[in-house]
Amino acid sequence: MKLTKMIAGVVFCAAFAGAAFAQQTVKSQKSAGTESTVEKEYFSNVEDVIITELATSPEYDNKLVALQYLEEAVNEGRTSPDIVAALQGLAGEGVTKQERTGRRVMNNFPDIRAKACDLLGEVPSEEAKSTLMVIAQDDKEPMVVSAAVRSLGNIGLNNGNEVVNMIAFIQKKYAALNPTSSLALEILVAYEKLAATVTEPADRSTMIESVTEIASNYHFVTPVRTKALQLLKALQGKSTGKKSK
Repeated sequence: MKLTKMIAGVVFCAAFAGAAFAQQTVKSQKSAGTESTVEKEYFSNVEDVIITELATSPEYDNKLVALQYLEEAVNEGRTSPDIVAALQGLAGEGVTKQERTGRRVMNNFPDIRAKACDLLGEVPSEEAKSTLMVIAQDDKEPMVVSAAVRSLGNIGLNNGNEVVNMIAFIQKKYAALNPTSSLALEILVAYEKLAATVTEPADRSTMIESVTEIASNYHFVTPVRTKALQLLKALQGKSTGKKSK
């Protein structure tokens, strides 16, 4: 009920505030094509307002609805600054942005953060990359870190080898404190996607060392260690200028 009332209220307010302007603008256009463009822009702005209100609401259910809107928008290629900002906010929900009651964090929603990280991976930009790097380093939940690493691999930006160095750091940290096969697998997949961006021998050695540690860590399941060995062979082949068989 709260959700329905809030959405209705947001839609009404946005429509009331902009209806007169939109109507006047549309009337002033002479061509049907321009009218259609103005109309789409207006309703897109209304959607952005709704998404922002839902994403910043303290209610968990509202954030879930926001993610549904955001996923649809991303899938359709509608990535306005408001939509990217909403994804960044949700990716840090309970980590970079905390709401506390006493010592308890009230907005610690790992599933919300993980889904937002996955969607950020569909919005390739330096802005998205920077947010994902912060989450990957600061979050304590392996499922969220896995999503952030996965998205960093999908985005494929690695200026100065900063992303590979950060992933290597995460690999060492979790191998020592909480070895998780699912995270190790996402690290390997990300390395595969980022390998082409690593051109300096020193940078490639960082990746090779990290993959070697996964391959030799028996806390990880056999398929993960096998994949690490395959990737290691491919990386070593590239470093010597030979193709792996």
